[in-house]
Amino acid sequence: MKKLILILIFFGFYFGSNAQNTAVLWPDSAKTIINKNIYGHFAEHLGACIYGGFYVGENNTKIPNKNGVRLDIVDALKKLKIPNLRWPGGCFADTYHWKDGIGPKPKRPSMVNTWWGGVTEDNAFGTHDFLNMCELIGTEPYISGNVGSGTVQELKDWTQYVNLAEGTSPMSNERQQNGRQKPWDVSIWGIGNEAWGCGGNMSPEYYVNIYRQYTTFMSAGKKGLFRVASGANSDNYNWTETLMKGIPGYMMEGLAMHHYSVINWGDGKKSDAVDFTENEYAKTMKEALKMEELIVKHSAIMDKYDTKKKVALVVDEWGGWYNVEKGTNGGFLYQQNTIRDAMIAGTTLNTFNNHADRVRMANLAQIVNVLQAVILTKEEKMILTPTYHVMEMYNVHQDAKLIPLTIKSKEVILDGKAFQSISASASKNANGLTHITLTNIDPNNSQEINLETKGIKFKTIKGRILTSELLTDHNTFENPNKVQPKIFDGTTVSEHILKVKLPAHSVVVLELE
Repeated sequence: MKKLILILIFFGFYFGSNAQNTAVLWPDSAKTIINKNIYGHFAEHLGACIYGGFYVGENNTKIPNKNGVRLDIVDALKKLKIPNLRWPGGCFADTYHWKDGIGPKPKRPSMVNTWWGGVTEDNAFGTHDFLNMCELIGTEPYISGNVGSGTVQELKDWTQYVNLAEGTSPMSNERQQNGRQKPWDVSIWGIGNEAWGCGGNMSPEYYVNIYRQYTTFMSAGKKGLFRVASGANSDNYNWTETLMKGIPGYMMEGLAMHHYSVINWGDGKKSDAVDFTENEYAKTMKEALKMEELIVKHSAIMDKYDTKKKVALVVDEWGGWYNVEKGTNGGFLYQQNTIRDAMIAGTTLNTFNNHADRVRMANLAQIVNVLQAVILTKEEKMILTPTYHVMEMYNVHQDAKLIPLTIKSKEVILDGKAFQSISASASKNANGLTHITLTNIDPNNSQEINLETKGIKFKTIKGRILTSELLTDHNTFENPNKVQPKIFDGTTVSEHILKVKLPAHSVVVLELE
């Protein structure tokens, strides 16, 4: 009889705990600012990200542009409010010699892009083009320096070229000769990329010394330097430990970490970007949700050496990685973007927000025509992807004050492991508006969640939702608006409780005023 009672208690607790989704917001504990740089992006000389993406050439008369940069992309990115843009790589960064990309374009030397497709890089898009484009968009440049095949002198000269005032050095004089009087004042610099792999296959101990050497000779502008060390690949915690132990805090402002949501079936085969199964969705989301564990464990190591959290954890490559679209160059990494990608974006950004005390910059890979892109182009046509729409919806969190929350939701089993079906984050901005972002990753079931707002005063609620009938739904050049945000009216109020009904595989943003 006692055994039966215990069994009934167990099942009563199990099903009772999963019977209702709840979240409690704690506005009185709001202290941490969600750094806008969490919403950063990444542009590499890879496939059609730069050439045929951003850059269509100065002589292009079919596509409106300024100095070769597409104006429709500029307008879209302004609306997205991208805070920073990482360039020129990626793996390409450690083969890139910046002096090949300045001066008269007809005289610039060519090279072979050995990492991505073996195509010829003519260096038509270089330092001036990138930094002027950043000014056009209104975003902060993040330059990845060449450590793998470059030299200390080369990086030293590059920082002087872009940062020193006119007439103060041979490099600033050369910049003026190439048409730019004032320095761009670039603050954010990556000291190599993936030094453990394509950036040189280094040991962490060796890279520590290389990092210290290179950063010693860099020149700052008025903003100073925000130096990002080449950090760990996913769960390589030893890499983080070695760098935190070996690099003095005064020499490093950020430590990178890369993690992709990818299924490797072997022989280079991955999940298809559109024609995927529910099992593949589960495996992909399991990898995406691993971001929480990675941030917690890397942060714990950083806390041992940096108790005041002065060094930012910079997740400067993240996103979904699938098979390339049929008929495209395998080295160009061009893939479609579906509701699955919206789920990756929604949950990942919630995770970044909730760890804003340590995660203060991140970069989605990549911005145009590569991997989990926010924009796809085809000649003069351009479409916005579901990921674009999620990042546009979520940009209300940029530089707002994080409202901590506790959440309990029904479990969804992904590749044999149980996860909460709902992720969430919340913030209050300088104008007094509270925003709550919710993502229901359950592929089949709607979820109703009760949000306890703990004294947040508001008179009106506005909502937006991104969802579609199928997980595989996406925008095409023939049907560019199949997936786009719509007004959400699935919220009711009872005293201080918000009852929100989230459709299956949906992203919702609420605004309380």
